Amino acid sequence: MRRADMRSRLALTSLALTLGAATGCSGNTPDPLPRSTQPTDLPTQPTPSDPTPEPGDGGAGGGAKPQAIGTLVDLLEVPWGVYFMPDGNAVVTERISGRVLQVAPDGTLTRLGAISSTVAQGEAGLLGVAVSPDFASDRTLYFYVTTSSDNRVVQAQLDGAELGEPTVVLDGIPAGFIHDGGRIAFGPDGYLYVTTGETGDPELAQDPDSLAGKILRITGDGEPAPGNPDPDSPVWSLGHRNVQGLAWDERDRLWASEFGDSTFDELNLIEKGGNYGWPEVEGTGGGPGLIDPQLVWPVEDASPSGLAYADGHLWMGALRGQRLWRIAVSRAGRASQPTAFFTEDYGRLRTVVTDPDGLLWLTTSNRDGRGTATPADDRIIQVQP
Repeated sequence: MRRADMRSRLALTSLALTLGAATGCSGNTPDPLPRSTQPTDLPTQPTPSDPTPEPGDGGAGGGAKPQAIGTLVDLLEVPWGVYFMPDGNAVVTERISGRVLQVAPDGTLTRLGAISSTVAQGEAGLLGVAVSPDFASDRTLYFYVTTSSDNRVVQAQLDGAELGEPTVVLDGIPAGFIHDGGRIAFGPDGYLYVTTGETGDPELAQDPDSLAGKILRITGDGEPAPGNPDPDSPVWSLGHRNVQGLAWDERDRLWASEFGDSTFDELNLIEKGGNYGWPEVEGTGGGPGLIDPQLVWPVEDASPSGLAYADGHLWMGALRGQRLWRIAVSRAGRASQPTAFFTEDYGRLRTVVTDPDGLLWLTTSNRDGRGTATPADDRIIQVQP
């Protein structure tokens, strides 16, 4: 294992502008990418009202439906990671192409560069992205990428609108055709959390010496973060099959969405050093020393990826389930009242993030070989929670 030493307001339009083929950029001058015309009045699917929240449950007006504002940008190629910079612009990664894009609050699209070492196959490729907490001074972006030899976390500096050469932060994460994890995010403690999958080898999830099937917690230069269960290891929790969603609630509790096998998908409240059971157990019913999920779903209703927290609720994107789940979170840290929205309206929902104005951004994964899709299918959709 090697660790490198490197260390809006929203403007809405009634119609999106025109998006075409991506072009490169030179120097520090942004090269906007054209966008296609997309209506902003996308349909919402009626869903049953939620039951009255229990005392202490988050989210005033728990029965109100989220409203789709519209497509912000389309003609993307499997957008995977989304992370906001301090200026309100978002960095977006594309899994297959390896491109790194900037999306402005008004939908203006700019190509920042590409991670040339990306090897896209199966579920692997250029996955998560995170923005340094000190971005204003260090201009550093972090990426989770599959290479020809492993999964790894790399960093690169953004010079104006041009991405610099990546350097390795943490490598040696097992890679596979499936179950590569890939979500990265800085927590309220300032450390970088990294989700990994067990690459189709379930036993790796319980192996403390393997970085597969884990949630990792590292410093910005790739060292195990202070306070980890083992001070010499980046492992924060283990026993995971394939985590692709991370979110912190208003009390800084860490939640993770996880793909099950053939029966149950999971929402877990993550504890330091926790063992979440895979492959000993799928869903609830774990024995001593194993932590049960707070909620489970049949895999056909979820296959969850992205996770965000807003308006007193967790919001979870479903791939196979093709819907957005809203989940109430109580002050005591209990998840309840899962309610589905937009079922089959937009296809497979990959990533869910909250923008600086409190809107949700949803990305779709309809062009990743999992079904038919039109060229405009992979998009970013804005939703009022």
